[in-house]
Amino acid sequence: MRLKPIISIFFILISSITFSQEKFIALTISPELKKNSNAVIRSSITEVDIESIDKIIVKQHRIVTVFNESGQSKVNGEVYYDNAVNIKKLEAKIYNAIGEEVKRIKKKDFKDVSIADGFSIFNDNRAKYFNYTPVSYPYTVEFISETVRTNTAFIPRWFPLEDYYVSTEFSSFKVNNNSGIELSKRLLNFEDYISIEEVSEFNYIAKKIPALVSEAYSPSFTTFTPNLKVALKAFSMEGVEGTNTSWGNFGQWMNDKLIKGTEVLPESTKQEIKILTKDASSSIEKARIVYKYVQDKSRYVSIQVGIGGWKPMLASDVDRLGYGDCKGLTNYTKSLLETVGVESYYTVVYGDSNIRSIDRDFSSLEGNHVILTIPIQEDYVWLECTSQNSPFGYNANFTDDRDVLLVTSEGGRIVHTKEYKTISNTQETKADIIINEDGNIKAKLNIVYKGSQYDNHTYIESKDLEKQKLFYKDYYNINNLSISALKINNDKEAIVFTEDIELEAVSYASKAGVNLLFSPNLFNKSTVVPPKYKTRELPFEKDRGYKDVDEYTIKIPVNYSFESFKESINISNKFGSYKVTMQKKNSNTMHYKRELIINKGKYLKEDYKAFRAFYIEIVNHDKSRIAIANKK
Repeated sequence: MRLKPIISIFFILISSITFSQEKFIALTISPELKKNSNAVIRSSITEVDIESIDKIIVKQHRIVTVFNESGQSKVNGEVYYDNAVNIKKLEAKIYNAIGEEVKRIKKKDFKDVSIADGFSIFNDNRAKYFNYTPVSYPYTVEFISETVRTNTAFIPRWFPLEDYYVSTEFSSFKVNNNSGIELSKRLLNFEDYISIEEVSEFNYIAKKIPALVSEAYSPSFTTFTPNLKVALKAFSMEGVEGTNTSWGNFGQWMNDKLIKGTEVLPESTKQEIKILTKDASSSIEKARIVYKYVQDKSRYVSIQVGIGGWKPMLASDVDRLGYGDCKGLTNYTKSLLETVGVESYYTVVYGDSNIRSIDRDFSSLEGNHVILTIPIQEDYVWLECTSQNSPFGYNANFTDDRDVLLVTSEGGRIVHTKEYKTISNTQETKADIIINEDGNIKAKLNIVYKGSQYDNHTYIESKDLEKQKLFYKDYYNINNLSISALKINNDKEAIVFTEDIELEAVSYASKAGVNLLFSPNLFNKSTVVPPKYKTRELPFEKDRGYKDVDEYTIKIPVNYSFESFKESINISNKFGSYKVTMQKKNSNTMHYKRELIINKGKYLKEDYKAFRAFYIEIVNHDKSRIAIANKK
């Protein structure tokens, strides 16, 4: 009987709250923004004042309501700084579910830490952040910061929708350009969001964008969600000025201001590398020798000092110390190649297993990694200079198939790295298998990996034999399995990885009366079915394609015979193909062959049901069993 008056009082209180106060009350969030959300951006206001070629003021005011532990990281309650970033204002306030302030954190109360990543030996980057352990959920954080930056090569990017499971109630981004320098911008994926409004040329607001749910095989978040990039056409980094009207002159600035002057090597090293390469008959042969020299002599460390972490350390220092980061090792290798007359280019890339390209249509400070490119006639060879183990010219699964920036003495240009074609990304397995009357098996396997599948198992090469055996025992996931012999061969010249394995397993085939049942696909079963969605919301893609071929010769006891085999299976569609054939060679021997091709591709969300059905068929066929009959 008292519930109705209480509810009435609550709504009277809520209606009397101002708009700004309402942002601190979790209970006022609309249901559509709560749905699928770990956190809601109640208000995110970013204002960038460009005062001159070497001064930017960035003001941020964020209010974020957090619903659970997974949402805590979305507060973004930290500021990164170094010698080029001065923190003018920093404070935070915490509010409970009904909007009462429960904690205030002043600038002096923020923790101040180095953001060394565990690999860095030099690092002048730091961060101020606050710790807050909530008593209960939901709670709301108000975060205010103001920084003054002398590096103007990078202007903050705006993401109206910040991540999966995060909705946006209100977000705004505004640039006030008082510098007199022309400003360029690029809008990406705005067309699908009517809730984003352009107030003026460099002033945008977004309202009420519901959270997105992460779905299997979805593209990288930033490739399909709205974001805005802004860049000055003339900029300064650590007092070094540059021009940015195209990738050409931006790359020219990198070459002239970041790289030039860092390539000098000691005379003793020059003579050493000339002697090592004196009998080489081609540029490629020289490059192979130089690459191995760098791999043997140096190791990778992270170094985050210099011009925003972008300027490579001196080649002479890498030579003397025997270590460097991606910039330093790439520049060192480039300097060695130049010594023996081989041209190469310092190359900026987004390095990641997910394929991400430099934006060829908008020049700005991009990339997170550096590799080396050697031009060979009409093609290129790509070198990962941070690895002590990668084969010469192998860049699959980290820098493959994406647009990158070549930095040359004539300027920068965008090119595309090597794409590893589906048909060449192979895993080929051949096996001789013997099944005895107890259902036990003995098998000899030969597995050969090429293309992007070359490095599927290369990381176990450095482990001792017992750990290698444990790896394969777990990898094949067969009960009562033991590895009796193992040999690994890593041919880095041909970029081929080979495994020769002898194994045994007890009771692989199960008894069915006097007969035996077993799955003929012993060693390469597909077991994972893509998750089911009531309604698929996002497009999906396969970044890389591959081809698996499995051929087994299976022998059974003389007093057993094969029952009739299933008919050959042949499935083909735009996602790939799957073929299985089983042939009786004689009364006690069969040949099993399986070929699976998964295509690289980008697909509409409407295709997902058929994509999933394809995988279900593969999994079902892979686990199917056949019977062998006891003739006694």
